[in-house]
Amino acid sequence: MDIKDNEFSRQYEATVDGKSYTIEYSVQERKLFLTKIHQPEGTDDTVINEMLKHILAILEEKRWRIMPIHPKVVAFFRKNPGYKDMLPPGIRL
Repeated sequence: MDIKDNEFSRQYEATVDGKSYTIEYSVQERKLFLTKIHQPEGTDDTVINEMLKHILAILEEKRWRIMPIHPKVVAFFRKNPGYKDMLPPGIRL
């Protein structure tokens, strides 16, 4: 999966099977706030989950913290407890 970081629009973008998926973010003090998800109607969350895994792998190398704001991102962190160490101290989901 090829994910593009569009820093001007502050979003990660991917195109899968001709459909566009985006995850919007905001940056503050080495924390990335994942705020919105845009996906085509009628699609399941498997592509979004794969996007999140790729994004988190990139941010883990940079040693950034993640603040999940969108409910789907919060659900992803709950289902994948291995990523909870990327949350800032004191944040529990």
